[in-house]
Amino acid sequence: MGATGHLYLAVPVVIAAIIIAAALKMANTWQKFVILRAGKLRGVKGPGLFLIIPVIDHVIAVIDERIQTTAFSAEEALTKDTVPVNVDAIIFWFVHDAQKAALNITNYREAIDRVSQTSLREMIGSSMLSALLSERTAADELLRGEIGRKTADWGISVKSVEIRDVAIPVALQDAMSRQAQAEREKQARVILGSAEAAIAGKFVEAAMTYADHPAALQLRAMNIIYETTKERGATILMPTSMVDSMNPVVALALAGQNDVSQKPNGPVPLSPNTRKENVAGPQAAGA
Repeated sequence: MGATGHLYLAVPVVIAAIIIAAALKMANTWQKFVILRAGKLRGVKGPGLFLIIPVIDHVIAVIDERIQTTAFSAEEALTKDTVPVNVDAIIFWFVHDAQKAALNITNYREAIDRVSQTSLREMIGSSMLSALLSERTAADELLRGEIGRKTADWGISVKSVEIRDVAIPVALQDAMSRQAQAEREKQARVILGSAEAAIAGKFVEAAMTYADHPAALQLRAMNIIYETTKERGATILMPTSMVDSMNPVVALALAGQNDVSQKPNGPVPLSPNTRKENVAGPQAAGA
């Protein structure tokens, strides 16, 4: 235009270009623009391309609706049983109402951090240390509900809250370690006592079986001797009474006498030949 001599047209074109650039706005798919017209809410625009009236319309906030993360902590907070702990946590949140987030609170990001810290301290003060250490999931849900209730009027929703670490004093850690060790030893002794009682019961049953069947006791004794003599170079010392008890003639005679004594007519006296075998049995075994 200057080359053709129409300089008077250049000024309006430049002004129009500036107005169009100021009026044309572009919002990404995760953004919302909160617009005021002459100080009053006009609406929320986005995502996409839209126009505003320069000077009259004003974009007061650009809200990101993606999920945000905020780390927060509570230092030297006392539990219900007066134990100081340091707790670190993280909150996942997003803006579900851009209008409320822009108009109902000055700085919603800072407010989220403050509310999270106060809610965490309140939760710690109402919880026992053991519950805080073992019931992490319940504590996370409690925090999520409490923070979500406080931030609902700001157009903010809390997706989840996760407690990352619970630090306790070193002296208390040693005491808890000793307590846990004592509990394990107590449980081990209880289990050992139960096992001993069960084994004793089995021994009583075995003794009753051997009392009713002497031959079974003799076979068991012979099996024990066989098991102990399998290793080479082993020296075994057996009392004479044990050798006598393993005499098959004596064992059969005792078993027969036991069976006869249980009959209704009473025991039958042994024959002379049986008495001689009984007498000869121990002498032969001793020999």
